[in-house]
Amino acid sequence: MPVCLLAGRYLTYLGKGVGLKMDEKRMQVNEERLTRTFQRLVSIDSPSFGEREMADVLKEELRRLGFLVEEDEGGRAYKGTAGNVYGFRKGKLPGSPLLFAAHMDTVEPAKGKRAVIHEDGRITSEGTTVLGADCMSGTAALLEALWELEEEKALCRDLEVVFFIGEEKHLKGSAVFDFSRVRAEESFILDLTGPVGTAAYRAPTLVDFQIEVSGKASHAGFAPEKGVHAIAIAARAVAAMELGRVGEDMTVNIGGIEGGGGTTNIVPERCSLIGEIRSYSHEGALQQAKRIEEVFRKEAEKAGGSSRMTFQVPVHAYHTPKEHSSVRRFSRACEKLGLSGRLVETFGGSDQSNLSLHGIPGLVLASAMEQVHSCEEYTQVSELLRLTKLLKLLMQDDFDVQGSELLVKWVLPKQEE
Repeated sequence: MPVCLLAGRYLTYLGKGVGLKMDEKRMQVNEERLTRTFQRLVSIDSPSFGEREMADVLKEELRRLGFLVEEDEGGRAYKGTAGNVYGFRKGKLPGSPLLFAAHMDTVEPAKGKRAVIHEDGRITSEGTTVLGADCMSGTAALLEALWELEEEKALCRDLEVVFFIGEEKHLKGSAVFDFSRVRAEESFILDLTGPVGTAAYRAPTLVDFQIEVSGKASHAGFAPEKGVHAIAIAARAVAAMELGRVGEDMTVNIGGIEGGGGTTNIVPERCSLIGEIRSYSHEGALQQAKRIEEVFRKEAEKAGGSSRMTFQVPVHAYHTPKEHSSVRRFSRACEKLGLSGRLVETFGGSDQSNLSLHGIPGLVLASAMEQVHSCEEYTQVSELLRLTKLLKLLMQDDFDVQGSELLVKWVLPKQEE
């Protein structure tokens, strides 16, 4: 039987309950429930490694939605109150699962935060805390999309959902998550600023480094020539470094410097610095760290001192190819909604870095949050609605010819040729 005919019969078959009005239903969102969910989530205190109440609420929501839910022991590594929450729901369509993820923690100040809905549709905090739209906007929209698809009895493939702890502390939760349980081959992370319909496909490696410079103490008044000035060594090394934007895809920064013993009459024996490197090239970031180490070593040796550099790589670069299935799915959904479908590079970190590191490519979606990490943070009801609609479409397969053939073969009994 021709594929097109199969597709037509499939839609007729589903039209008795679901299929013919699927596109109309995809556009519907329960605004009242969505905003209520957002307000509830925002009201929960959920600092990094203090996500216990948030985890309990989200676990209960997922169970009510028919997910099998597990919580790992990831928080133990950081003396936290909760672990990462993983949910799996069996679908009725073939194909590898789709993964959606957000993080449960918020930055400070956040204790006692409350969402205020203004007449123009903006939602802010009361001004003394962050709002927590990062990442509660995406979480609320994700839950609402799941509820609506459940109520519509929409046909979906298997779905996986993860809520991570400690994202705001350099992705600590996803760093200890057991990705072997995940079967998805594409992921959508809710953790990007900008208009809904934008997604990041590329992000950098982040190298955090610490440098200890050692000199020699002496009296600054009676015998300065007998000392080795550790702060002066550090100053000359920093002056010799490349700082700011280094080339097209790298930034380098010194974020802090401390030295001396707090007195003015002693040549400082020690000085410490902290900094970071960001680059779309993982190897490039590591090479830059070695160059910085060499600059400090040379300056220290010239003055008769020494230096020691240590570094960590909490965030690993990822680059999802534009031909990947997650990009195609995102583009089709945005086209249906009249959204830009814009793909961007970001210089921020997200849990997608750890997903990609474990072989799960995907996108980070703009998630109705602006001016994050500040008391001026806000979202808009209209953007929450758009995000929910987008998620609903992402969770469902399009009825193109190829997809229809797969769907019909699975749903309908075998037809005679």
